[in-house]
Amino acid sequence: MGHLSFIMAPPKTLNFITGNKNKLTEVKAILGDTIELQSQKLDLVEIQGSIEEISSDKCRRAADIVCATTPILCLLDVNMQDRFKAQFWWKTHALICERIFYWGRWFSQAGGMLMLSLFRKWFLDALGHKGLNDMLAGFEDKSAQAVCTFAYCEGPGHEPIIFQGRTDGKIVPARGPSNFGWDPIFEYDGKTYAEMEKVEKNKISHRFRALEKLKTWLQEA
Repeated sequence: MGHLSFIMAPPKTLNFITGNKNKLTEVKAILGDTIELQSQKLDLVEIQGSIEEISSDKCRRAADIVCATTPILCLLDVNMQDRFKAQFWWKTHALICERIFYWGRWFSQAGGMLMLSLFRKWFLDALGHKGLNDMLAGFEDKSAQAVCTFAYCEGPGHEPIIFQGRTDGKIVPARGPSNFGWDPIFEYDGKTYAEMEKVEKNKISHRFRALEKLKTWLQEA
């Protein structure tokens, strides 16, 4: 009976803080019907720090802003453990913020890892796919790692929880459609992200690996 209740229960609703339609579409595809996703774009200050520190700080700020302006958005998360115990749901609200970083040994050698981490949006606009390849031309090792970090927060006053996914690959000259960030120059197992079908990418990407951890945690929490 408890198992049946879990299957028939309404999905958890999360407010995904992003203004990127491609990311929203991809995250929805990866999560499927297990979690209902709302989205909201916020212009948040970005501190200097580690991936985890930046993600946690932005998620705290987002929780404060969203719940201060639209309180109902702070009341829509489901505690899965209570589903089995009492056949009812404590509804709270949750936020997810995401940070993506591509880095490798060559960034450390070139002194560029910090710059890419802190100014990723401006970095791509200024340098472009070809520019990054040109910058790495003098390095034999083009290996890289795509890192996705989701920070989950129940609301104001709650400490964000970090979920991180990593995919190893390498930087190559651009191949495939160029409408989604660094996808054309990040190669995994012979294909760039941009060359992959969406279903294929969503089974191996750094974003998929992070969201799998989030889904597992939500089911077990």
